[in-house]
Amino acid sequence: MNTDRIYLDNNATTAPTADVMGAVAQGMVRHWANPSSTHAMGQEARQALTQARSQVARMLGCKPAEVVFTSGATESNHIALRGAVGFNGRHGLVLSAAEHAGMQKLARHLAQRQQVDLGWIGLTPQGTLDMAQARELVTPHVALVSVMAANHETGVLMPIGEMARLAHAQGAMLHVDATQLIGKLPFDFDQSGADLVSLSAHKFNGPKGIGVLIVRQGLNWPPLYQGSQERARRGGTENLPGILGLAAATERLTMAPQAWFHHMASQTRLRDQLERGLISRLPGTVVFGGEAARLPNTSYLRFGHLHADVVLQRLERLGIMASSGAACSASGNEPSFVLSAMGVPREEALCAIRFSLSTQTTSEQIQMVLDRLPAELAPLMAEHAAAAGHPAFPSGAFA
Repeated sequence: MNTDRIYLDNNATTAPTADVMGAVAQGMVRHWANPSSTHAMGQEARQALTQARSQVARMLGCKPAEVVFTSGATESNHIALRGAVGFNGRHGLVLSAAEHAGMQKLARHLAQRQQVDLGWIGLTPQGTLDMAQARELVTPHVALVSVMAANHETGVLMPIGEMARLAHAQGAMLHVDATQLIGKLPFDFDQSGADLVSLSAHKFNGPKGIGVLIVRQGLNWPPLYQGSQERARRGGTENLPGILGLAAATERLTMAPQAWFHHMASQTRLRDQLERGLISRLPGTVVFGGEAARLPNTSYLRFGHLHADVVLQRLERLGIMASSGAACSASGNEPSFVLSAMGVPREEALCAIRFSLSTQTTSEQIQMVLDRLPAELAPLMAEHAAAAGHPAFPSGAFA
């Protein structure tokens, strides 16, 4: 990583660590044989694959047999959602309005092409799920309920346990997209109540192009790709270098409770340092979802009514890497659908900036942001407010 820059876009991707890169290299140099081959080199690769699967399962709190290696969370999400169509004779799908753009596109595609009944759980103004609406939507006709564990933009945590109880009471399965949660908060599949869980390695310092779908044992879920690999649940030669990199990344996450507490407290302290400093230095700064339970590393805010593109240009000039939301859909031309679902007006949603920290983020870096950014934005905010005739903007954590 370039040390002259301050990277605060870790919800988009994280920097691979040295041990992860070493594991990937070992997979390419030492274990390049096909794990399905019966000769000695193939069986050595198979042994490395089996060991990696056990490592990943230990971190996720599941059985090795429940781990399906995929190309990432997008593929895992597709397997979960496509496999639900007609499962147990049901044709209803229920998703939250905060799901990733790719998941929403797939759901609408299935509704148009395969006669799927689609329901959307709305969000409260703080970005949490509207559980009253969820109880109306999840009926005995529903095959699968799919929700995020934590939103990729706001960082708001979703009530997974409550959703699991609601889905199971109606005989439906629960899929959880845990892409943003893994590596930031503790996770245990056995205790989550979920039936399927998706994740991507590159969100917690692993390599890109590798992920996992956890499928609860005994659940005969249809594969997206036919083949003999992954117990016939995901065909195709396994990406062993990526799998070994994923396993290396997960090893740092098998922390004791006290270590997790320290990790979360450190991240929360830095996030709060950033938000409080910006709010005090730049009146008119508002944090979206700031009063809800959130990931400790994520801050989604606006600076008055400055358009996100203007702010990002100034951040880039200062060497500060941030984003206007999800990397896959942050075009700047359309407001965040997550903020729209929260009832945020379009003109305010177009101002949203996401800062997402990592374990490599330091207090000194946060202080550098606070020392540099207000001088860049304060004149623009004042000029914009005067031109638009806005009154003095309130600041704070509520949006």
